[in-house]
Amino acid sequence: MRKPAILVTGAGGEIGHALLTRLGASRTAIVALDVHPLDAGFVPPLTRIVTASVTDTNALDRILAEFEVDLVFHLAALLSTRAEFTPLSAHHVNVEGTLNLLEFAQRQGESHGRSVVFVYPSSIAVYGMSSLEAKMRAGRVREEECAHPKTMYGCNKLYCEELGRYYARHYKQLSAGTAPRVDFRAVRFPGLISGTTVPSGGTSDFAPEMIHAAAKGESYACFVRPDTTIPFMAMPDAIEALLALARAPSERLRHTTYNASAFNPSANQIREVVLQEFPKTSITFNVDLKRQGIVDSWPAALDDFAARADWDFRPRYDFEHAFSDYLIPTIRRRYNT
Repeated sequence: MRKPAILVTGAGGEIGHALLTRLGASRTAIVALDVHPLDAGFVPPLTRIVTASVTDTNALDRILAEFEVDLVFHLAALLSTRAEFTPLSAHHVNVEGTLNLLEFAQRQGESHGRSVVFVYPSSIAVYGMSSLEAKMRAGRVREEECAHPKTMYGCNKLYCEELGRYYARHYKQLSAGTAPRVDFRAVRFPGLISGTTVPSGGTSDFAPEMIHAAAKGESYACFVRPDTTIPFMAMPDAIEALLALARAPSERLRHTTYNASAFNPSANQIREVVLQEFPKTSITFNVDLKRQGIVDSWPAALDDFAARADWDFRPRYDFEHAFSDYLIPTIRRRYNT
């Protein structure tokens, strides 16, 4: 008899690390999948650890045979900066891997006769502003606006949102009222900042890189202009958003994809706060034109009214409290500063 479980892909990444910490406090069986072995120093209570890629359908078949999965957190992805250098690999992992997981969820739902909730972290990278001036004029951008990504990662994420909507609204639903086997729910995250894990290849990582470098006593050259402004969120709020979206009653959800955001400081505002806490560090600006162009194409702010209305999204941390209550004390403990 198959065992009930939650499946988390990309379990060893920044979001995966934080999510497993939260899920590990529950009594639910958890299957963690990652292409790399999980950090030996981080071993939450997991039912099974599967070291495999989301492109490995044989590994997914083995999970399907052993576990009855009602909830999938599909976090595995090749992130934005790396995706620009390896677009074919990014498509293989981000798109084909997601399609594999959607089909896995469909088969799970068919096998046990219930919808499988499929939670997918999308990204601000799905947006593509035509110019910096247009970005400044746009203000808070809604989900249906400006979805013209300028990166492979953004293209991947936007297409996967549509794949999820297809599986949730159309695939194998032969008559009106037929219940979907995949209950797809995506949240478009802004830049995420964690105090417990080191950033790993995101174009918005100038913010966490700045803080971690300062805490280690290292100088840092920020790769975007001082006036660069995009939305951010503290990692604990991102995890709460995923969990809140996962448990929201399906009848309340008007969309399959939602914006979520918390604060939107400039790179220089982040620098000033970091220097207040670590005054001996050196933080300069050395613009990388490629990455600058990417962040200039992202909105300065996101309109997340739908998430607040449909599933009660409420970030705990604004800009000030994200640093004073979470990031600075957590990172000081991490580096014993």
